[in-house]
Amino acid sequence: RLCLQFLWDFVTAKKPLINSPFFPVLFSFTAYMAFCLPYIALDFFSTRLPNLRKYKIQPQNYPTLGMMVPCIIQSAYHHVVWIFPVTFLHWYWKPVNLPVIAPELPEVLLQVVICLLLFDFEYFLWHLLHHRVPWLYKTFHKVHHKHISTFALTTQYSSVWELLSLGFFAAINPLLLGCHPLTEMIFFLVNIWLSVEDHSGYDLPWSTHRLVPFGWYGGAPHHDLHHLKFKSNYAPYFTHWDRLFGTFTES
Repeated sequence: RLCLQFLWDFVTAKKPLINSPFFPVLFSFTAYMAFCLPYIALDFFSTRLPNLRKYKIQPQNYPTLGMMVPCIIQSAYHHVVWIFPVTFLHWYWKPVNLPVIAPELPEVLLQVVICLLLFDFEYFLWHLLHHRVPWLYKTFHKVHHKHISTFALTTQYSSVWELLSLGFFAAINPLLLGCHPLTEMIFFLVNIWLSVEDHSGYDLPWSTHRLVPFGWYGGAPHHDLHHLKFKSNYAPYFTHWDRLFGTFTES
């Protein structure tokens, strides 16, 4: 517990900000853009440096500024016009309560993994349904498939329905598990990071899927193939649901 208490004391020192109705949307958008920035820099430098270009999954396709800017504008618009009102209502309905004591590290790690597994299952079912029902695909999910070769900023390039649905899945799981607010924040950060990495278009030596054994985690190559082929690899992170349902394609 002590190793997290220092971190939690630092967080609770910002209590006026955390208690603000603006905090959730600022937290989400700032984390998202911060995680995208290294890949934006990589897209810029790898076109000029062959040693970096070899890590691009689809090296023949690079995002342009004209492709990136609409993604940023749409994400900012969605956060301000849609996500903020929803989080404001949640803030009004359930005021933030910050406990004094931090959670224990094993508890945090276990709950973050469980939240990821639950989110992976929920998104797999949602995703599969939106591909198998033509009306759902055309009405809600097609926007996200505008780019066959993904880049970091395409992570949240989606319809409002898709963004709010996935946001609901991410928010409900820590609530169901009764997670500590610090655990909830860590899960949100991990979830945003993994989503951005999935859409980054790069297979780097330290990519997450290389750290998880036995091919249990698909990572960027797994999800990049989904955008390229459309009819496989529906789970966002892990591979077990695609294997069980026969929708797995080796990247």
